[in-house]
Amino acid sequence: MQERGWQAELSRRDFLRLGLGAAALPLLARLDGLAMAAPAQTGAQAAATAAAPKITAKANSVIQIWLWGGPSHVDTFDPKPGPGRDYCGPLDSPIDTNVPGVQISQLLPRLAEQADKYSIIRGMTHGINGHETAAYRVQTGHEPGHGLVYPGIGAIAALFKGYDHGYKSSIPPYVVLTTPQGRFSESGFLGPKYRPFATGGDPNRDPFLVEGFVVQGISSERRERRRQLLASVDTLAHAAATVPIVAETNQADENAYALINSEELKVFDLTTEGDAMREQYGRNRFGQSCLMARRLVEIGVPYITINYGGWDTHKRHFETIGRMQPEMDRAMATLLVDLENRGLLESTIVWWGGEFGRTPRVQWEPPWNGGRNHFGPAFCTVLAGGGFKGGCVVGATNATGEQVAERPTYPEDALGSILMLLGIDPDAKMPNPEGIDVPVMAPPKGGRLTEIMV
Repeated sequence: MQERGWQAELSRRDFLRLGLGAAALPLLARLDGLAMAAPAQTGAQAAATAAAPKITAKANSVIQIWLWGGPSHVDTFDPKPGPGRDYCGPLDSPIDTNVPGVQISQLLPRLAEQADKYSIIRGMTHGINGHETAAYRVQTGHEPGHGLVYPGIGAIAALFKGYDHGYKSSIPPYVVLTTPQGRFSESGFLGPKYRPFATGGDPNRDPFLVEGFVVQGISSERRERRRQLLASVDTLAHAAATVPIVAETNQADENAYALINSEELKVFDLTTEGDAMREQYGRNRFGQSCLMARRLVEIGVPYITINYGGWDTHKRHFETIGRMQPEMDRAMATLLVDLENRGLLESTIVWWGGEFGRTPRVQWEPPWNGGRNHFGPAFCTVLAGGGFKGGCVVGATNATGEQVAERPTYPEDALGSILMLLGIDPDAKMPNPEGIDVPVMAPPKGGRLTEIMV
């Protein structure tokens, strides 16, 4: 069996069951090989980097709202009613926001009232139309195909803001609500130690059954009895306790139980929020995930991803987004207001986006019946808080939304900007088993987003 094969098949829960836990993860990480160093900067890129202004880190946490499948830019934050029905479909009436001159989709009225809190990056581009490669590019800031599997930005945050850098919480530093993003390795060559903790479950259900920690019908007393029974039959753990790998395994076991019994796990109990607050976010999986993300920020978790699927709208696009965008509008707008009211928006970056946009021209013909396909040449991203200005628009697409017309922004530009505000140098080197020169982020291509940094 190949190393990568069996490694990919084991989940966090599997590690706990096997007694391996966190202590075995560095060992597994060393199995991830690297093939080549990252490409060097061109002269122009080096000059642009040298000329970049000094940015003061202001963010402690990131909430990434990841719209898996690819949200339509022209139906969200870059509306194009001018070309008519073949491009805008029934969404021909974009609405004014509370920022003069800025309009967004008519399906986002609550977010229109909060536009002074976020900036819209309308010139996002990478030209990739496949889910896997586009997601990899947007999440890692590196082009695929160089022989390296780079880590995503969440794993980078866990590396530089996690346990090795003073993080004390028993909650892992990189959390995904609620299912892994998949289709690319979130931790890349950093290995399993930096994979996200995916909660599983549904935060809209009571109790929120967090995988591995909260089990329906199992009390803490019953769990402790099970642990004692396991300890009584685990003779190896006692007989070989001084053997390094067994000692590490025993320590991992202790760490796992410490987390299961931690008071910090109460953060996952949303019933303490009260019905009014939960209703504001919306009583659905996404709404309650946004509320859960705010609670994780409050206890200092550096990176939280809300994996919000359902945006791969090849067929009946307008019917689907007619249901989903009001849900998104309510929860995201409430999140921004809630963070601001609690004094957390200044230190929390909220990043909205997906792997690409969708084709601006509607496919009315069967079997699509009003669908939109994958579209990497132009899409948009939204950034709020943590040192990013609100009320700004960066870049522009042409009249149909099919080409970037002003200020192209590439994934490495946006991710590098987020890292800068987190206090992570995008040009820093990442540790790897081969000891080669590997930068955190590819050199900026369109330029870091310093024009919207406070």
